[in-house]
Amino acid sequence: MSNVIQSVCVGCFTKDGLSGEQVVRESKAIGYQAVESLGEELWPLAKSLDLKISMLCGHWPLWEGMNHPKFHSIIEKSMLDSIEKAAKNGIPDVLCFSGNRDQRTQEERVQACVELLKKLAGPAEKKGVTLCLELLNSKVDHPDYECDHTSWGIEVIKRVGSPRVKLLYDIYHMQIMEGDLIRTIKDSIQCIGHFHTAGVPGRHEVDESQE
Repeated sequence: MSNVIQSVCVGCFTKDGLSGEQVVRESKAIGYQAVESLGEELWPLAKSLDLKISMLCGHWPLWEGMNHPKFHSIIEKSMLDSIEKAAKNGIPDVLCFSGNRDQRTQEERVQACVELLKKLAGPAEKKGVTLCLELLNSKVDHPDYECDHTSWGIEVIKRVGSPRVKLLYDIYHMQIMEGDLIRTIKDSIQCIGHFHTAGVPGRHEVDESQE
């Protein structure tokens, strides 16, 4: 599809011992159009190779996320800085996280995410940057992470009601949590702004050995 830009998530490969520079250069050599999850020190290299930077991480750590009001001031500052940085560098998407669950009710945690994302939606709209709330699995990799089902994420996105607040739909994570990927993607596409792809088990290339 001509409207799809494929991107390499650099951080996934540096975990295997490659340097960020190696991953960026190899991504270009293979023919990819973009990279993401790379340190800011590598942005000049990516740009010199005519690679787009497709996404910037807006705040960290992911377990101390938007569903915790006590972290809102820290996250808001980090996200506003990231929105500004993304806009200046032609980066279309900024990643954000729900955070892990705690003892408050689910409704309270959902509403906390909605309140902060509504505050950030205006600046994102003005700068032409899309905020992407990531879906992650809580079964294998991220125990207690809140945004672990598509329906939960869609509820937040719809309550925020901004064209610049979407989901990052991660095929690996959602195959673990719920399966039925094609139907879910078709039904939810208006709420999805970015995809990550990998197979199950093991988060490998999507081939005949992977779900």
